[in-house]
Amino acid sequence: MQSSLFPDSTDMPDTPGGAVRPARHAATLKELAAKLPAGLHLGTSSWHYPGWATLVWDKVYSEAQLSRDGLPAYATHPLFNTVGVDRGFYTPLTREQYAEHAAQVPDDFRFVIKAPAQVTDAQVRGAGGKGQETNPLFLDPATALETFVTPALAGMGPKLGALVFQISPLPATWRGEIAGLIQALHRLLRALPDLTASAPDAVVAVEVRDPEWLTPDFTAALKDTGATYCLGLHPKMPPIDEQLPILRALWPGPLVCRWNVNPIHGAYGYEQARDKYAPFDKMVDPDLATRSALAKVIAGTVRGGQNAFVTLSNKAEGSAPLSVTALAEAIVARTPEPLARS
Repeated sequence: MQSSLFPDSTDMPDTPGGAVRPARHAATLKELAAKLPAGLHLGTSSWHYPGWATLVWDKVYSEAQLSRDGLPAYATHPLFNTVGVDRGFYTPLTREQYAEHAAQVPDDFRFVIKAPAQVTDAQVRGAGGKGQETNPLFLDPATALETFVTPALAGMGPKLGALVFQISPLPATWRGEIAGLIQALHRLLRALPDLTASAPDAVVAVEVRDPEWLTPDFTAALKDTGATYCLGLHPKMPPIDEQLPILRALWPGPLVCRWNVNPIHGAYGYEQARDKYAPFDKMVDPDLATRSALAKVIAGTVRGGQNAFVTLSNKAEGSAPLSVTALAEAIVARTPEPLARS
């Protein structure tokens, strides 16, 4: 149910001049940020939520205005030095759109960008997300380069953090053909250019929504191409501890993690979580086990001299900004001071 404190954003007028102002952040939040380890990029899955007033924004703005004008204010939050850009999943973004995002954030900010469904979904979907027919461009290397990798790399440059190929849930009949799909994924990954000349911190990551992918051949395909596994914390996937063997097999290497949905909602509980947690202004269902395990993985990664790119969704615990704060506290508790940011 919509809170009376946060009216429907479609009814709220935009602020004149397109100005979105940040909240006034407590000194304790800035002190916490200063203790976080170098190489860690924390943030949320997007930035367009009116309910983050007083947490991220100084007041309530419309969702449309936040989507259009909110990124500079988001990037002033002491703990946020990454953000997920998911909207290109539905319609590929252009080089100019990526460049516009990059121009709005500080030099040490890194983006986590999701590949278009045109490449990562085995089906062409209609209204309501129902699969209508087989997607002929699924895992197609040329399409991945043209619609995603090339424009993102050219537009973001050194502010590019992770290119995430999040492979949508497969049709049931396809799950028995994983070996062939892994070969197709391997071909796609081999076709991608070296990112480091233009974006020294950039990494390619693959996230899946079917546990059938998690085989030795899948891990070998990632390792062979220099890609990494995106730790996807979603009820469709096994708990974090059961996914960690893949990261161990790929070590040393960076961590990419997207903490998506609280497991209490089940594999098809995205809408349930959204409806329960809106307007995303409070912690509702703390997931202490996942938070503790993730903090341990992050601390170990950065202690080993590797980067970590971690984004959190409102559907993880109720409010992504509050989840980021709680996770940051857990990371600091596990991280020796010599690794902290200057």
